Amino acid sequence: MKITVLGASGRIGTLAVREALARGSHVTAVVRSPERLHVASHPQLDVAVFELDDPSLGSAVEGRDAIVLALGARDRRPTTVNADGARAVIAAAGTARFVAVSAIGLTTEGDDPFTRLVVKPILGAVLRNGFDDLRVMESVIRASAMKWTIVRPPRLTDGPATGRVRFSKHGAVRGGFVISRADVATFLLDAAEDTALIGETVGIARG
Repeated sequence: MKITVLGASGRIGTLAVREALARGSHVTAVVRSPERLHVASHPQLDVAVFELDDPSLGSAVEGRDAIVLALGARDRRPTTVNADGARAVIAAAGTARFVAVSAIGLTTEGDDPFTRLVVKPILGAVLRNGFDDLRVMESVIRASAMKWTIVRPPRLTDGPATGRVRFSKHGAVRGGFVISRADVATFLLDAAEDTALIGETVGIARG
């Protein structure tokens, strides 16, 4: 399988690259700063250095079996990084398999009353700029012709992969408040191979 990971130097992106290589995939890791990519050299790994607005970015995504978008804002200031990344992929890859990381904070569907009425409004205020970017990203992806899946994790931890991930096509996973970045990375790659998740927005959480 040929996979491109955008945001490959981020914490989820790096884990996705490592997991894809472990599965025997050929991986193109798209980064802005190659020195930030902490993945050992590998015969199946290509490192592509691009800005999201680089017209040559298409060379890193064309002809791939799947594209994973795992970009993240570095702070809480206004940003368009995820929306820009989605537009760049769509412009270059057309109808390819596309899996993108979003956040469960964008919805209250499936939440218990306390989370819906107390926790999510606070998160929405604190992370307003990042959530605004993710909402635009999701809208752009849904309007595209790509074979997309949007993955919405809850609070992220740096724990190891557990191999136990619950997911829901109907909002948040009830009682699922955390998940490790390693489990998110694994789920992204699983989703890229799961045709039943095409056109779905799924909430995930630790199993």
